[in-house]
Amino acid sequence: MPRSVNAVASRARRKKVIKQAKGYFGRRKNVWTIAKNAVEKAMLYAYRDRKNKKRTFRSLWITRINAGARQHGISYSQFMGGVKANGIELNRKVLADLAMNHPEAFKAIVEKVK
Repeated sequence: MPRSVNAVASRARRKKVIKQAKGYFGRRKNVWTIAKNAVEKAMLYAYRDRKNKKRTFRSLWITRINAGARQHGISYSQFMGGVKANGIELNRKVLADLAMNHPEAFKAIVEKVK
């Protein structure tokens, strides 16, 4: 009996990976073994960086809030402590947006916290 290798499934698997490697440079886009490694690595980076994205955005918001707070003579830690103490239910994302785009609203919050 001849050996069965299921070429249909193998080819479909390879086609899927090659399609994912579209746009890569050189042999990374069309040679099976190299494309497979490149796509695998890309998936790992994508998974890792979905987590890192949250960290970097939080860091950016903290930087913006700190800059806005210091314009009104108060440090970031004092400001955030005051926000929690006064029961202001705004997260860092919203506070950073206020500091950047609505300075008068942010100033009102700072005055309430002081």
